[in-house]
Amino acid sequence: MTLNRRLFTTIAASALALGLAGATLAADLADIESAGTVKVGMLVDFPPFGLQDNSGNPDGYDADVAKALGEYLGMDTQIVPVTGPNRIPYLLSGQVDVLVASLGITEERAQKVDFSDPYAGISIAVYGDKGVDVSEAAGLDGQAIAVTRASTQDSGVTAVAPEGTQIQRFDDDATAVQALMSGQVKLIGASNIIMAQITQATGDRFDKKFDLSSQVQGIAVAPGSDALLDKVNAFVGQATEDGTLDGIHEKWLGEPLPDFVKTAK
Repeated sequence: MTLNRRLFTTIAASALALGLAGATLAADLADIESAGTVKVGMLVDFPPFGLQDNSGNPDGYDADVAKALGEYLGMDTQIVPVTGPNRIPYLLSGQVDVLVASLGITEERAQKVDFSDPYAGISIAVYGDKGVDVSEAAGLDGQAIAVTRASTQDSGVTAVAPEGTQIQRFDDDATAVQALMSGQVKLIGASNIIMAQITQATGDRFDKKFDLSSQVQGIAVAPGSDALLDKVNAFVGQATEDGTLDGIHEKWLGEPLPDFVKTAK
């Protein structure tokens, strides 16, 4: 074989390998049913949605949803830990059948995967001492409110706060939360995830004042997995209607599934 021919063969083989590596593998529902196990990709470093219990097993909101999905499908659930960067590649390469991995539904991601109806959501809101009467942005006038500098909650509060609002910016969530818990401020701009952790530590000392923004999350399947997506959507619909998602959300985030998730389609 000549040098040029060997070079051509090597290049062709490499191109084929790269093509296969980048190929999208649709999930076949019949194959999954035949195997009797649905493989679910899930983050384990994003509490309370994904974490590991004391035995090192996947736990959290997404784990409970994944197990409920398996029960609905009538099969075992195999949870496969993934990371933020590799979760979509794991799905598209067929290493997992679905993602229940805190994946926010965005236009960019919807070009790569097919999303179910929303099963969860992350919201940003103003929270504070129950004794502080603030039900809308105008009520922030004269109030001190903590936010994490350059965060989504910083942008949200800044956009609606009246001129007399004292926005105190901290370098991270921990110091902003400490300012609230120590009484340095009576209000905070925070996500429902952060507030779930605060509520675990303080009980019912704080409540939500008003919402700033929200993003819904969907269960993802590879494009072309239409039969599987139909099943997943049927599960989400039933779990929303019968209170399954309310119960899981109450367990991990201290409140029922938010209305913005239930009404988003």
